[in-house]
Amino acid sequence: MPTLPASEERKLEDAARAGWLYYVAGKTQDEIARQLHTSRQSAQRLVALSISAGLIRVRVEHPIRKCMELATQLQDKFGLSHCEVVPSDDSNPSSTAGLAQAGAAEIERRLKQSEPQTIALGTGRVLRACADELRSLHCPHHQIVSLVGNIADDGSASRYDVAVHVAERAGAPYFPMPLPVIARSTDSKAQWHALPHVKNVQQLAMDATVAFVGIGNLGTVSPLHDDGFIGDAELATLQEQGATGEVISWIYDKQGHIIDCEINQRVTSVPISGFTRTPVIGIAAGEEKVAAIRGALLSGLITGLITNEYTAGRLLEGESSGA
Repeated sequence: MPTLPASEERKLEDAARAGWLYYVAGKTQDEIARQLHTSRQSAQRLVALSISAGLIRVRVEHPIRKCMELATQLQDKFGLSHCEVVPSDDSNPSSTAGLAQAGAAEIERRLKQSEPQTIALGTGRVLRACADELRSLHCPHHQIVSLVGNIADDGSASRYDVAVHVAERAGAPYFPMPLPVIARSTDSKAQWHALPHVKNVQQLAMDATVAFVGIGNLGTVSPLHDDGFIGDAELATLQEQGATGEVISWIYDKQGHIIDCEINQRVTSVPISGFTRTPVIGIAAGEEKVAAIRGALLSGLITGLITNEYTAGRLLEGESSGA
């Protein structure tokens, strides 16, 4: 691709940002004009240019320089094999707008490979949004496998099971993890794991080509608690033990160390700390998740990250200050 003059490149960057704000973040042209410090007419022209120049096809195809620079800095600081940073909405920096599109694009890239892939998936709201963004494909040569169970103690299932939706969109075989997220006892966990079909799914997950996971926080708001997998008393105990985040329900502290706690003894998920060759890509953003994401990065629980500008800046800021 020929190199564009600097002025034209800046114009395309502004158009890409305007297009993202309009089509992904849902901003009006007046709001875009205020955010980009330009007139409404200029904002309108930039949005139009984002389409005519092919920068917007539901997803932003133009790499925005600041995002690329942040991604490179995160890769260098945390030794990541993959990192993508999407633009932030300045008026709502904790918004996850854009993550679903970026995550879907990376999952699709894997699905479009001709060599058979085993794609392992965690659960969560952002990952489910990624699944909803996937195009319909026909990939019977791939396998989609769950990393985590999705059943609560009362028998209800999580609304955010992801693998089944990805398999449906991909037209690929699906291997669910037919387990409670947290077993009632260590003995019942052992019994579940001894079942032949469960052992088969766990081995498939451990041998996955790539894994995509969400990153949950363990603060005053916690997905594990909100979705009924742990109770009030258990959440309070975990907070006293320094719990900061969770990846496929494995709970860790701010340094990413898996906590020696009663809940972790009963978690039925694939032992993520046992992954050695599988790339594990975390998809998460938001102020409330900064500490949880940082812990996962420091620990090596994840080897790749898809996040937004605001969160990337906070992660780099925390690293430089020793937080």
